[in-house]
Amino acid sequence: MALTPPTPPTPSDGAPAPAAAAVTAPPPRPAPAAPPLPTQADISREIAARHTAAERDRAAGAPAPHHPARDFAPYRSSTARHPHRAPVEIDHLADPEAVELGGPAFGVTDVTDLDADLTRQHTGEPLGERITVTGRVLDRSGRPVRGQLVEIWQANAAGRYAHQRDQHPAPLDPHFTGVGRCLTDDAGRYAFTTVKPGAYPWRNHHNAWRPAHIHFSLFGSAFTQRLITQMYFPGDPLFPYDPILASVTDPTARARLVATYDHELTVPERSLGYRWDVVLDGPSATWIEEGR
Repeated sequence: MALTPPTPPTPSDGAPAPAAAAVTAPPPRPAPAAPPLPTQADISREIAARHTAAERDRAAGAPAPHHPARDFAPYRSSTARHPHRAPVEIDHLADPEAVELGGPAFGVTDVTDLDADLTRQHTGEPLGERITVTGRVLDRSGRPVRGQLVEIWQANAAGRYAHQRDQHPAPLDPHFTGVGRCLTDDAGRYAFTTVKPGAYPWRNHHNAWRPAHIHFSLFGSAFTQRLITQMYFPGDPLFPYDPILASVTDPTARARLVATYDHELTVPERSLGYRWDVVLDGPSATWIEEGR
């Protein structure tokens, strides 16, 4: 006798329903593409427009600015990171700890001759063109500023800083760190021996390159008096393309950031010589990166 197979249970029998088919989640949407970097032509047009506006303001009798605009748009990151509030004034009488802002005091025992020769700070000679950079630190009346701590930092001859955040694929030099310091003498004079830094790319815009430069820091007698600026080399073909240098909209002030080659400062068979004076205030002041 043939047996009829049992009927499979159904939900009406009280048995659980078969599992539903798995639903495949839709693929994640791709992240929006980053906006394209501006071209050099874009940046150059922006620079030209701002220089034209600055020239028009000068012709109308507007006072010359004392430092670059903190939101100079062709220098892209300046628009996002500059401060939007006025500095806070500290009352040193109401806050006794504010006296700490007056230190440290730098004396001659803290700075050695080796600090000012960036080519002798390691066991071997660095690669690159050796140069001597010297000048005077002056006030608005041309008087020397004595005992001023002057610090410099720079890229090596290949255009790379000895810093972990600099990943520019140019060689590091094991014999060059790129930092130095000295104290001005009684004539306000400073002097450094180093190598001429190379140009390097940066990501402000497509195919952006910075002209060769050396960063300068002058401390005064307190941290709160610190001034920072950059020195450039004469005849650099990258000058017209650099929005940082171009943020100095006064051509006369911009020219004061460029050192002068001085053959009398060359050391025979050793280094070429450049002269660059720093004026701390007044109408001929050296432009700095922050407001006074």
